[in-house]
Amino acid sequence: MTIDVIELAKNLINRESVTPHDAGCQKLMIDLLDEQGFEHEIMDFEDTQNFWAIRQGATEEPVFVFAGHTDVVPAGNLDDWHTPPFEATIKDGYLYGRGAADMKGSLAAMVAATERFVTDYPDHKGSIAYLITSDEEGPFINGTVRVVEELMKRNQRFDYSVVGEPSSTAVLGDVIKNGRRGSLTGFLKILGTQGHVAYPHLADNAIHKSYKALNALAEEHWDDGNEFFPPTSFQIAIENAGTATNVIPGEKYVEFNFRYSTESTADGLKKRVTDILDSFDLDYQLDWKLNGEPFLTPEGELLTAAKNAVRENCNIEAEALTSGGTSDGRFIAKTGAEVVEIGPVNKTIHKINECVKIDELKTLVDVYYSVLKHLLAKE
Repeated sequence: MTIDVIELAKNLINRESVTPHDAGCQKLMIDLLDEQGFEHEIMDFEDTQNFWAIRQGATEEPVFVFAGHTDVVPAGNLDDWHTPPFEATIKDGYLYGRGAADMKGSLAAMVAATERFVTDYPDHKGSIAYLITSDEEGPFINGTVRVVEELMKRNQRFDYSVVGEPSSTAVLGDVIKNGRRGSLTGFLKILGTQGHVAYPHLADNAIHKSYKALNALAEEHWDDGNEFFPPTSFQIAIENAGTATNVIPGEKYVEFNFRYSTESTADGLKKRVTDILDSFDLDYQLDWKLNGEPFLTPEGELLTAAKNAVRENCNIEAEALTSGGTSDGRFIAKTGAEVVEIGPVNKTIHKINECVKIDELKTLVDVYYSVLKHLLAKE
């Protein structure tokens, strides 16, 4: 059987797998991988479905891992879609549906490329593995991170990993992500004393107290970045305070986020924030959530293979960048593996009428096949 990448992508899109639900997507992938000689293990945690599958070739090493997620974000207002979001539709050369670009199209391309590769090279070097989760779009606490932790306890080797995130900007292959910035969120509550607006001398306005400190944080220069990462960014995302126009607020809640380079550390940023807040003699409460540490895959075997694959199949030179948000690649990087993200154009991800070009999805199969061939084909 030869897997049709478009039909497989449509089959995946038709399953309403809004995070953390999988809706049978993983079962479909597992069945196809089992037919190719993979051994799979269900690794569910709490409300999240995950699986690990591996196929050994002539040798155990190196271990190449395809990674991705079957969950998608909600469709939004259904009336705004010109095709049903969970009924994959081909129109004007595009495949439409929630998850077409992020990232069910990539998953279909991975499975199709793997089938072609193991057919052509049944005694390939090393092992091919899959690490698939259903919570990448959600809280990301019971998915890839938990599976990686468990596999590391078993001393499972990871050498290379291709994550199918939609990395491309204008055309397929123009950008390969070879790292991501770290993400650190702060939850700040500035405390004052509530009172009547007519009696300010009996209160302490938490909003007023916050201005100078928040401005200092916003204007702080955190680092200069480096050749791989832009400077660290600090952004205030949420502010809440007040109950009525005649009440002086006694609390102000602020949520902020760092996207930080390898020039900074989470602990270092935390200390600098508290030092700034303390310099304004504030009464406050501050909690943190480390969403992910920065990682970088420098020039090496995987990045070279990925660039060659794009050159051979897309006739362009891929640019290696670390821009954008976080991905599950940050968890896989902890294994010591070389990690890159290669996937469709990201112009419509999480949007109404999400779509991917039919021709580019077919080419993505060729790209993944070429990466496998460069790294695992026996000479």
